[in-house]
Amino acid sequence: MHYKNIKYDVKNGVATLTLNRPQSLNSFTVAMHEEVQQAMKDVRTNKKVRCLLLTGEGRGFCAGQDLNDRAVKVSDERPDLGESVEKYYNPFIRAIMTLEKPVVCAVNGVAAGAGASIALACDIVLAARSASFVQVFCKIGLVPDSGGSWNLPRAIGVPRAKGLALLGDKLPAEKAEAWGMIWQCVDDDALMQEANTMCEHLATQPTKGLAGIKRLINESYNSSLHQQLENEKAAMRTLGYSDDYQEGVAAFMEKRQPEFKGE
Repeated sequence: MHYKNIKYDVKNGVATLTLNRPQSLNSFTVAMHEEVQQAMKDVRTNKKVRCLLLTGEGRGFCAGQDLNDRAVKVSDERPDLGESVEKYYNPFIRAIMTLEKPVVCAVNGVAAGAGASIALACDIVLAARSASFVQVFCKIGLVPDSGGSWNLPRAIGVPRAKGLALLGDKLPAEKAEAWGMIWQCVDDDALMQEANTMCEHLATQPTKGLAGIKRLINESYNSSLHQQLENEKAAMRTLGYSDDYQEGVAAFMEKRQPEFKGE
């Protein structure tokens, strides 16, 4: 499929989805949302894809919503922002967080508004040293969306989350790493190499096992200890029958590198 607002390709088991509106810091329009949704369908169903890398083109990762877009532009008829969120942003966040494959985000520049929320929805976040995260919603009378109000306090705690959301201050990548909001801050010129290396590694690992790890950690937010123990038991029972588990044990016993198939 030919895309105008994103770039999408699959290589070595890694699907790379690049937001591609650099002239507007990759801010979202309806057209870009629709292309992202199409690409995410392939990520979910394509058996060749075992890891997703999400990044942005140019000097920014994503500045959130393009305020000039017809779906949110202020006019005499005020927009239903709830409809925009439900139709476009929420499906993207759900697709990322429920995807049974690891999602790595390479934040190459500013991640503002929904852009910051999208990054936080990913499993592992790498950020260029010059990158930053900004909760800009408070500056236009809105609230964090795209799962921001859920993921942000869980990543850095309630006091810091409230401070960022209420003040709208810019959080540099190095401080985001120090606060535990992202996995790693790397030099700008090393970002994509680091991200690609990580994704290619993840694409060779036991995909169903990684999906189980991701699902259990996400479920733990809302589970009691008893329920989480039951969830772990169910996952272990299922994965114990997998080909990758058999290969992992065999490789360990034979002192060789495993060759996981993601099955």
